[in-house]
This record gives sequence, structure tokens and C-alpha cells, in this order.
Amino acid sequence: MAVIVALGAFLMTLAGGWTAQRVTDRRHLVLGLAGGLMLGVVGLDLLPEAMRAAGHEVFGVPLALLLFVAGFLVAHVVERVLAVRQAAHGGENGSGHGSGRGEQSARVPQVGLTAAGAMVGHSLADGVALGAAFQVGGGMGVAVALAVITHDFADGFNTYTLTSLYGNARRKALMMLFADAVAPVVGAASTLLFTLPEEPLGGYLGFFAGILLYLASAEILPEAHHRHPALSTLMCTVGGVAGIWLVVGLAD
Repeated sequence: MAVIVALGAFLMTLAGGWTAQRVTDRRHLVLGLAGGLMLGVVGLDLLPEAMRAAGHEVFGVPLALLLFVAGFLVAHVVERVLAVRQAAHGGENGSGHGSGRGEQSARVPQVGLTAAGAMVGHSLADGVALGAAFQVGGGMGVAVALAVITHDFADGFNTYTLTSLYGNARRKALMMLFADAVAPVVGAASTLLFTLPEEPLGGYLGFFAGILLYLASAEILPEAHHRHPALSTLMCTVGGVAGIWLVVGLAD
């Protein structure tokens, strides 16, 4: 049953990616919505779940929050190291292109692929959680299924947006989108063989939340408002957060 439900998540992920690539003429709105969705997933979905699963304290701080901060810092360090390395090898060709921020040229495709890879890992964990929920009971399985299927639309949307934002070819963006769509099916099927302990899963979710928050706050939202500081972009961001809140509330 979990694998069958995961097929619904597969389709929703593809639908999210299809939506992201079809609205390229409104790129600032796409990025604003993606930033809101990512912020909502972090604050309203991932962190609460991580705190429940891995909430014991390490030197006065919950483990999930320590890993959350670690994820944020790792994302920042990796992006800076890759950007410096590209500049050292002539990646910034000095053309300028008139961008006020000058960061588009500093972006490297590997960062986008790494971020999309983290999204795939998150979707894999979703599938594992789905399978584990059906092991507990049908009612729990249905609740988790609702949460997974509905927010996988946002996952597909964000996976395609992150990959393409960093200058990767459309083929690679579609490849990562497909991997993200398949991941929950693989995760759900894996629970037929084993059950992932709750605490390591919670720790991973906290770490991943930190990565996602960095990408949303340092990359996605600034880019969305850079050339189009419009009210419509801001409303897309707020709408993305509200949409995730609605999904979480319905799932509960």
C-alpha cells in the first residue's frame, strides 16, 4: 500500500517540476513562490518533525537544532568554496552583464546539483516515513500519505528551480526532477526490508532544514526580489508559506 501511495507522490513531484519550467516568463514569481515554499517546509514541517524525532539535548541545545545550524553553515561554506574555486580558474570572466549583485556569475552549477541532490535525499526520507507509517497502522499511513503527496508538489517545484537557477542545462534539471520523483517510491519500497531508526532520521531532517533555509534566504529570495521588487513577488512568497501551513494542518 505504501508503494502504491508513493506512486502518487511520484506524479505530484513531476507536476511540480512541470509547473516550474512552464512559467519561465514569470521567473521572479517562480523564485518568490519557491522561496516561500522552502521557508514553509523548513519552519513548519522539517524542524518540528526533527525536534520530535531527535530532540534530546547536547550541551544544552537540542540535537536537531545543532544539526540545523550545521546544515546552514555547511551549505554556506560549500557554496563559497566552489565560488572561489571557479573564480580562481577563470569562472568569472569579467563580463559583468550589468548585474548589480554580480552573483549570477559567481554561481556554479555544482551548487545547484548538490542542492537538488539534498532534495532527492529528503524525498527518499519521505518515502521511508511513508512506509514506516503504514507499518504502524492504516490511520497513521493515510495521514502521512496526505502530507507526503501534497508537499511533493513543492519538492518537484523546488528541485527543478534550484537546479536551473545555478546555470545547469535543462536536461540536468529534468534528470534531478525525475530522481526526486522516484525517490519516495524507492524509500517506501525499502521499508519492506528494514525500518530506519527514528532518531537518525530526525537528525537528517534537521541538517537538511538548515541547508534549505540557507538556499531560500541567501539565494532564492534575494534573486527573486533583485530585478522585480514587486508586491506580486512578495505575495507569492507569503502564499508559499501559507500553502505549506495549510498542508501541515490538513495532515495533522
